[in-house]
Amino acid sequence: MLTNTISNMKHILLVVLFIAIGFHCTAQTYICLAPSITNSPGTLGEKSNLSVEVGRQWDVFSFGIDIGASSLGKIVGMDTVMYVEARPNLNIFQVGKFTNTFTPGIGVIFNAKENLMTELTYGIEYTYSPLIHVNMVFGQYYYSGRYSASNVTFFGVSIMKYFKPSKAKALIVK
Repeated sequence: MLTNTISNMKHILLVVLFIAIGFHCTAQTYICLAPSITNSPGTLGEKSNLSVEVGRQWDVFSFGIDIGASSLGKIVGMDTVMYVEARPNLNIFQVGKFTNTFTPGIGVIFNAKENLMTELTYGIEYTYSPLIHVNMVFGQYYYSGRYSASNVTFFGVSIMKYFKPSKAKALIVK
């Protein structure tokens, strides 16, 4: 029992150390608003999503925490659409002011039957100014629970505001 506790403490300290190193390195903090629409059945409101992400970007990699609603329609019963998600992002290719992005994500939808949410998103980001970036995103959300699973395709636009000027780079620069 004591060995398990010490082992767990070591894992927690290692995670805290990595987070502290990440926030100490040169990085930019951002906030992002991302409305989108899915191909799920229902009204326009039920197909609409809205999220806010706060994160940090280091060179071509960023990591954010996304809070949002997987539907803006009225929910009947105990089920909910509110979620929180971890979203790493990689800038793959850049030409001029345009950058190709890839974002996998994993999160939880609170009190939902399909409460695990994973995401694969691709985007085309435009650097409007050093502080404002606009990203057209498309991809899929995968939802799963104990007895069911589903997925939807989505398309959206995200608007990212950096708190200091950004010089986005990519793995491959042409």
